[in-house]
Amino acid sequence: MGSDGQSWYLDLTYDQWVPLSVSGPSPAARYKHAAITVDGKLYIVGGSRNGRYLSDIQVFDLKSLTWSTIKLNYGVLPATAGHNMILWENKLLFLAGHSKDVSDTVTVRFIDLQSYESGVLETIGKLPATRGGQSVTLFGSKLIMFGGEDRNRRLLNDVSVLDLETMTWSTVETTQTSPAPRFDHTAALHTDRYLLILGGCSHSIFFNDLHVLDLETMEWSQPQLQGDLVSPRAGHAGVTLGDNWYIVGGGDNRSGVPETLVLNMSKLVVSVLATVKGGRDPLASEGLSVSSASLDGEKFLVAFGGYNGKYNNEVYVMRPKPRDVLHPKILQSPAAEAAAASVRAAYALTKPENLDLPVREDSNFKEVHVDSTQQNLSAEISVLGEQKKVLESLLADVSAENANLRKNLEDVNATHTDLSKELQSVQGQLISERSRCAKLEAQIGELQKMLESMQSIEEEVQALRREKSELERVMERAASVQKQGSGGAWKWITG
Repeated sequence: MGSDGQSWYLDLTYDQWVPLSVSGPSPAARYKHAAITVDGKLYIVGGSRNGRYLSDIQVFDLKSLTWSTIKLNYGVLPATAGHNMILWENKLLFLAGHSKDVSDTVTVRFIDLQSYESGVLETIGKLPATRGGQSVTLFGSKLIMFGGEDRNRRLLNDVSVLDLETMTWSTVETTQTSPAPRFDHTAALHTDRYLLILGGCSHSIFFNDLHVLDLETMEWSQPQLQGDLVSPRAGHAGVTLGDNWYIVGGGDNRSGVPETLVLNMSKLVVSVLATVKGGRDPLASEGLSVSSASLDGEKFLVAFGGYNGKYNNEVYVMRPKPRDVLHPKILQSPAAEAAAASVRAAYALTKPENLDLPVREDSNFKEVHVDSTQQNLSAEISVLGEQKKVLESLLADVSAENANLRKNLEDVNATHTDLSKELQSVQGQLISERSRCAKLEAQIGELQKMLESMQSIEEEVQALRREKSELERVMERAASVQKQGSGGAWKWITG
């Protein structure tokens, strides 16, 4: 797609990835870089290509569709891959990653977007070990780091927090079951309270699990996802818009993941948003990046780079369709909400006197004081109306889940039919090959007999040759004797 008066994005179809036609040269293809969008510009820093770490700073203008390179006025950035980049005030902060830096602990570097100066921010406290493939999430004025792989390839599942006001690191002690140690996962923050961790890998296992850390209680949980299945993956990218978490790419070292998923973080329901064709598409890559950008009030997803058998440097954009915004508690299921509504309704119907209904802060209910029959009826009607809405929502979720299950069952049946046909074809081929092998074995037997017969003939020929040679020698001796006898008689006659 090309530029049309710098408003190309207004014609994009919802929920479809579109490659952008870039004006001028593009940066080197790469993966495991860091990316972020600021004021309509996509910043790409570092990454890896052919086993070599990169240190360049590339900027893509989303309106003019042109690339440019930033040259720092002061300081340098070391070549790094598997790092994170966060916008804080007017600076880009860089944390962790694999490089030739010999530091044993995580280094925090920065680029000032006004002066283009770079440097290291001094931090204090309990500094985490240096690592790559970790996640770093902005939470108010704090950064939350989870997991990764250290310089000795040791897998991590620790949680560290950097207070950006005091630049102090601290280690968080969590309760309940932590996620398995992993790297190349993705993380998101929901309602400024819940940290979500999805996927990633160890040295032998690729994960598709979801873990949630309550940042108020520091308790881990592992809620079950509803909707479409999430295949195991690592090296995927994610970005949030409201309640929705968009997850792109990733892979399992054998093939890339072609689906772009959207996870509603309030309902914990996963849907396939788009699917690219084949595992070699740049959007089905490991180590790609995805960012969100706003142009003229419209939200967009911007994807870049990755590796899926080859390194990529294309820029893709998607215009996500606006979705409903809901704010139920993340760990409260629709069934639990329906049960709570039923209890409230029953309580209201059996208590004609004044009621004080306890209400959570995140609930849509308001505290009601019933002072008359009319108010009591209004409360009952309100509770029943809320119950009806919850039950309708629950029914819709169950219907959608049943539809997905039916679709999955149809897909399994179709796959079974195809496999049965393929098995029958292979069995037919096997029978044919066995028949051909039997014929070949018969021909080999005949050839062996012919070979044995030829050996006998060869022996007879050798015997005949010997007899011939013997006969020739006898004839030569006879001729010699005859010649000598004829010479003696002639001499007697002439003597």
